[in-house]
Amino acid sequence: MGYELNEKIRDLKPYDPISGDFPVRLDANESFIQVPQKILQKISDAVLSIPYNRYPDPLAKELCESFGNYYHLNSGLVTAGNGSDELISVICSAFLMKGDTMLTMSPDFSMYRFYASIAEAKAELYYKKPDMTIDVDKLIAMANSSNAKLVIFSNPCNPTSLGLKREDVRRLVTSVNALVVLDEAYMDFWDESLLDEVVSYDNLIILRTCSKAFAMAGIRLGFAVANRELTNAMKAVKSPYNVNTLTQKAGFVILQEGQWLRSCIEEVKASRDMLYERMSILESNYAQRMHVYPSVTNFLFVKMSQADDVYYQLLKSGIAVRYFGDFLRITAGTKEENEKFLLAFEKAIRL
Repeated sequence: MGYELNEKIRDLKPYDPISGDFPVRLDANESFIQVPQKILQKISDAVLSIPYNRYPDPLAKELCESFGNYYHLNSGLVTAGNGSDELISVICSAFLMKGDTMLTMSPDFSMYRFYASIAEAKAELYYKKPDMTIDVDKLIAMANSSNAKLVIFSNPCNPTSLGLKREDVRRLVTSVNALVVLDEAYMDFWDESLLDEVVSYDNLIILRTCSKAFAMAGIRLGFAVANRELTNAMKAVKSPYNVNTLTQKAGFVILQEGQWLRSCIEEVKASRDMLYERMSILESNYAQRMHVYPSVTNFLFVKMSQADDVYYQLLKSGIAVRYFGDFLRITAGTKEENEKFLLAFEKAIRL
């Protein structure tokens, strides 16, 4: 008798981002900013002090303190993770029981549903309105009628680039019986966070990342912030040494560089605004072909006719963006990258 995979993983495929050598990569929502040499030297110095024969600090205390200092939070409410993805996985596996219902949205980050399936939970979908906005009353009603144990969504949203304002999120958190996980991966580019209020709620976890605004996607570092009870539960169920010492040291150094981090955010927002302005001009010229959604993130979301043709034409030009059926998602890049994209994009939509 041969071994057979169980049904929940039998047909799964590995995560497969765009591969290939593309000179302009605007597909992964990474920062286009390179860490300056003086900060890299600080990271190098910190890494040289690591006792490699010892396990990492299981609670990443120094790292969580630096995160708390940057955001003016109690570091005791912070849990570090091997990227936000690990924290989402931990939350789904720990706070959901087999057969429980998790509510998320469409469109939204697809990995939420994946982790729910691994936890053998049911993922219910709230479908956004045609303009990609959220009817909060309908969302609340759906959460309560489905007896959802967990509600999770990105705010601002990946991929729509839109955000739900603070007062609407508050209303959701206080109106449902579920744990609400608010993925604020892109909130550094907006100002509607609930981070400074998280301790006021017994059912709220907020996720943050160093991969978007902080130019550190390569070290895989994310954080969860919640009240003391939820934080203690997450620290109890995560793997003991989940964030390696190199990442802890690099993250600690980066989070000390508040002035540089804030300048990075402004530089990325300026790039996004420039790209949005130019794409809006193209929309006015090609209104039958495209619509650009306003953005509070580091990327644009564009509805297109024949989006697949435009996507493949861009790839042929050496430019990678993200393809979502009738939509394209374009990360803001350097000025030169944006110009190359705009030139190739207009050429593609003329075909």
